[in-house]
Amino acid sequence: MSFVEYAEFIQDGDVAIIFMSHDSMFPVKVQQGGQTQTRYGVIRHSTDLIGRRFGSKVTCSKGGWVYVLHPTPELWTLNLPHRTQILYTTDIANITMMLELKPGSVVCESGTGSGSLSHAILRTIAPSGHLYTVEFHQQRAEKATEEFGEHKVGHLVTVLNQDVCKDGFGVTGVADAVFLDIPSPWEAIGHAKAAMKRRGGRVCSFSPCIEQVQRTCAALAEQDFGEICTLEVLLRVLDVRAVSLALPDLGKEDEGDLPATPNATVTCRTAMPPREMAGHTGYLTFATKGPV
Repeated sequence: MSFVEYAEFIQDGDVAIIFMSHDSMFPVKVQQGGQTQTRYGVIRHSTDLIGRRFGSKVTCSKGGWVYVLHPTPELWTLNLPHRTQILYTTDIANITMMLELKPGSVVCESGTGSGSLSHAILRTIAPSGHLYTVEFHQQRAEKATEEFGEHKVGHLVTVLNQDVCKDGFGVTGVADAVFLDIPSPWEAIGHAKAAMKRRGGRVCSFSPCIEQVQRTCAALAEQDFGEICTLEVLLRVLDVRAVSLALPDLGKEDEGDLPATPNATVTCRTAMPPREMAGHTGYLTFATKGPV
């Protein structure tokens, strides 16, 4: 099992996602002799998981059943243990696209946090790219290193425990893209520029406050970055449902027409906007470093 390569069968030591419903799932580390308790009963790893295909429907001890899914960055984002506030798929999709990431890209990231974006980056740049991720907090850096090893992506990532604003990313002239998710990104713009290749690249900064964005944009301009732009991604999910609509009364029927039906309605399916929607998560500021 690897987060960047699909495996067909579940093996001892794998991470699997126990799926009960779209709003009820959790990760489990498969271990010989291990057990996992669910509301449908016990899942016995040795007999119910190991050797089964990912995607299998597994019956629990109380007769209920769950699906056992192969982990992906998207599923991990929904199920990972939160050590910090994380980025979700809506922002992650825009980041990977706007940074122009592809297999073989070299990326610098700070901070690592809970690893939500890190896993998405690794899946995008595999099999020949590399991620240099910097985390200021020592315990979070150690936990991230452990998780990358368990998820079979450790060969694609280097985790550094240091202050990126003071010490940079530990590399110079190698990155195609740089991502910043730190309280004062303007202090790391110089290090981001130094880490990027001579031919240039892209940088992205995620900040929840517009004052942070203003200072970051000013620092980017001072460091001769171009194409500076800031966007905010707001997700509105439409609900497809059946609705009843009243047929219009067109007045007195003409001779030969079918008789009108009083209070007639027709049922159809339509997309309804939500009454409430998730608001601001953060601002994404992008910029380009030109060739030197």
